[in-house]
Amino acid sequence: MARVYGRSCIVTGAAQGIGRAIGEALLDEGANVCFADINAKKLAEVVEANAERAANAGGLVMSAPVNVTDRDQVREMIARTVERFGRLDVKFNNAGVNKPMNFLDVTEENWNFIMGINGLGCMIGMQEAARQMISQGRDADGMAGKIVNTASIASRQGFDNVAPYCASKFAVVALTQSGARDLGKHGITVTGFAPGVVATEMWEQVDQDLMDIGAANRPGQAMEEFSSQILKGRVAKPADVTGTTTFLASRDSDYMTGQIVMIDGGMTLV
Repeated sequence: MARVYGRSCIVTGAAQGIGRAIGEALLDEGANVCFADINAKKLAEVVEANAERAANAGGLVMSAPVNVTDRDQVREMIARTVERFGRLDVKFNNAGVNKPMNFLDVTEENWNFIMGINGLGCMIGMQEAARQMISQGRDADGMAGKIVNTASIASRQGFDNVAPYCASKFAVVALTQSGARDLGKHGITVTGFAPGVVATEMWEQVDQDLMDIGAANRPGQAMEEFSSQILKGRVAKPADVTGTTTFLASRDSDYMTGQIVMIDGGMTLV
C-alpha cells in the first residue's frame, strides 16, 4: 500500500516512541517525512537509521531540531521542510511530556512545564502549519492540508498523580475541535488520536517517577495496573497506533475533522 505516497509530513516528538513509529510508518508508504524533536543527537540517529527505508519506498527523510514552544523555531522547522519537500501536507503535533506528582504537591513549575509543551506547543504547531497550508492553496479536491494532534486516554478522564498532564491533553481535544471549526473554511482538516498505555521510553520514565513519589512500590506496577483495565488484555506497541495515524494522514480520512480516535485497546469507552 502507498496511501501517503508523495505526501510531505512533519512529526514532532519523533526522536523516539510513538513519534518515531508514526514517521517510520509514513516512510514505509512513500511519504516524505521530517522527524522533529528537541533532541538533536537522537534525531540524527533516527534519520541515519531510516535513510534506506525512505529510499526503498520512494520518499525523502530529514530532521529538524525544534523546541515546539518557540514560535520562531517552529516557523524555521516548517520553512526547512518546505524548502526540502516543496510543500507541507500533514503536520503531526505529537511532542509531549509528563512528570507525575501527587495532586496536592503539583507546583506551578510542573504545571507550566507540561502545559507549555503539550498545550501551547500544540497550538503553535497548529497555527504555523495552517499558515503554510493556507499559503499553498487548495488542491483539486479542495484540500489544503491536514493537522493531526496526539491526545491520550488522559484527555477523556482525569487520573490521580498526573493532573497537569490530563489537563494538557484535555486542552489538545479542545484545540482539535476549535481548530477544525476555524480552519475548515481554508480546506484544512484537524483530527487527533488518543493512545492508551503504550510500551515506550516515556512510560518507562513515568513508571520510575510514580515510584519516586510513592504512587507505586515496584518497577512495572503502574503499567500492570493500567493493563488490567484494557479489554485487549495487553499494553500497546507503537505499531498498534500507526495504522490509524497513517490513515489520518491519508486521503482516506478527508471527510473527517474535529474528531479524536481512541487507540487504547478498549480501556476507555466514550
